[in-house]
Amino acid sequence: MAEQPTTMYLDISDEHFRMDSEEVRKARATHWYARTDWGIAVLSYEDSSFLLKSPRLTQGSAKWPSQHGVFEGHFDRWWQKTLLVLEGIEHNRIRRLVNPAFSPRRIEPLHSRFRALADSLIDEWIDDGQTEFASRFAAPYATRILCMLLGIDEHDWKKIHELASTIGLGLGITIQENIAQIDDAIVELTEYAEFLVRSRRESPQNDILSTLVETRDEDAGKLSDQELINLIILLIFAGIDTTRNQLALSVEAFSRQQDQWEKLAADPDRYSAKAVEEALRVNPIGRWISREAAETFQHKERTIEKGTTLHLFTLTSATDPAEFDNPDRIDLDADRSPHFAFGGGLHHCLGHFVARADIGVALSALATRMTDLRVGADAEWLPDSGNTGANRLPITFTPRS
Repeated sequence: MAEQPTTMYLDISDEHFRMDSEEVRKARATHWYARTDWGIAVLSYEDSSFLLKSPRLTQGSAKWPSQHGVFEGHFDRWWQKTLLVLEGIEHNRIRRLVNPAFSPRRIEPLHSRFRALADSLIDEWIDDGQTEFASRFAAPYATRILCMLLGIDEHDWKKIHELASTIGLGLGITIQENIAQIDDAIVELTEYAEFLVRSRRESPQNDILSTLVETRDEDAGKLSDQELINLIILLIFAGIDTTRNQLALSVEAFSRQQDQWEKLAADPDRYSAKAVEEALRVNPIGRWISREAAETFQHKERTIEKGTTLHLFTLTSATDPAEFDNPDRIDLDADRSPHFAFGGGLHHCLGHFVARADIGVALSALATRMTDLRVGADAEWLPDSGNTGANRLPITFTPRS
């Protein structure tokens, strides 16, 4: 067996761990991977890109609950059957059936509604020159967008958001201490999803939810009722949690680069798509992508044993100076290599078209209506591991005339 190299250790379970830290930069400069308590952390762009495409790796998130002391319960049972962790024929079958519901063709007609919602929310606080962005824009925007897509009454948004946020705690390192309320949220959201399915069967609408129910009923046996319910829970949770937190992370990133914020404001049609990609690159909600070795194999000088967990660090790879010029800075005119914020390979995010669209619309609306953007020092952030985001994001600004 090849001799294993000496590498740095990163304590990614520490609530104070930060991926954008000198410690992690030093680890990346030292070697392409680092050691952790949960396997190895892949740090470089080159190696992340290669390993994401490797057929020797499977989706590695199934063990997440057990790695944190959760071995049973409603969340664990739902998690083990979500599209996020399924593999092989089962994963491919479900994904093939539901892919058409999330095509750009289905999303593009909704852009004007996304913009109208963004402007109406901004109208509520623009004249104040300040707001708490997480609760007064990111949360209602992300949740009501999800309601539009699924055809849910937008008046239910606060309750749906609360449930989605609670389930989101299941992807953080504090999962064990929050598991009771996470399990309760899964039960409540399951009952709500069952109600939605019944209502669409009785009265179909022109929305994604009706399309999914129709797919289930027309393709008898190809998508079970339980698979449909699990998928709806995933869409509600992931669709809200990711957009809400990514908006906060994007605003924080642009607040540190006023020149790029002004460039977006001056020409949103030209720069909105690039603004999304750059924000996802330098400040993604998903700090790593988990994979598991399905067999023992050799990668460079490292023997990766079967069962090894690999965390491919998205922020670290996407700011790798070996791949990017001025890697830590947003540059809306730069020609960048693809980032991995939406994963890669067979497990590339199902809803990436939706996320790119609604975040792009929101950033354009925000930039064209406010300048001198600043984030308060009292912002409150989730731990910088797994998925992250803002619990509270006070901002100040000057309204554009």
